Amino acid sequence: MQNGNPKVHIIIFLVISLFSISNTTDAQNNTGNHQSLSEKQQSIVLISAYTAIGDLEKLEPALRRGLEAGLTINEIKEVLVHLYAYCGFPRSIRGLNTFMGVLDERKANGITDELGPEASAIMDQRSKYERGVETLHELTGEEWGNPESGYGAFAPVIDTFLKEHLFADIFERDLLTYRQRELVTIAALSSMGGVEPMLGGHIRIALNIGVTESRLQQLFSIMEANVGKEEAHTGLEVLSQIMISRNQ
Repeated sequence: MQNGNPKVHIIIFLVISLFSISNTTDAQNNTGNHQSLSEKQQSIVLISAYTAIGDLEKLEPALRRGLEAGLTINEIKEVLVHLYAYCGFPRSIRGLNTFMGVLDERKANGITDELGPEASAIMDQRSKYERGVETLHELTGEEWGNPESGYGAFAPVIDTFLKEHLFADIFERDLLTYRQRELVTIAALSSMGGVEPMLGGHIRIALNIGVTESRLQQLFSIMEANVGKEEAHTGLEVLSQIMISRNQ
């Protein structure tokens, strides 16, 4: 090589340099994509937020966007069903009715959306309370027995409902992953406002099951752009305090 044509050396150097730059750029892009919410996840955030606050006018295009991003009909139905545990039956049912209208409209326009699979049957023979306790342990990494203080001790029946229904009946359904369910929940709670302790609890769960800080920051950026600055800033503040406490 030392005795070769200098022009050839220059060309080889340029090719190697360009290849190196391309690889570096691809790696940066891959890292960025890894830290970003997918189109499906972004749609889940918007569907959840608009349903929780009852903004049906904005919910309609969010539902269309979800379908176009690749969410199945059953996945979106599951998002809307999951939400009733956090924003109540009225909001959930209005969301479902809105979704029915969107699907009818798309069908009339010749658009066929994918139905997707149904939830798998639950084969676990343990009591729902036991299953709910186990789900909570998977989500939080903590042990959950009978509460000795707080709202659960004050009103034991709500502790039972929480573990048997929310974390067994709902969270066990495999149409959505735990991470997807936490995106649904965090978007709903942050858009509703006034429930910061519960929002903080679900942010901790999301972090515990692998939702990154940057994805949660993006969630609140989506909230700021589409729902409201106050709601987004409250969520970011809760997230910031949690990260400070985790890093101490």
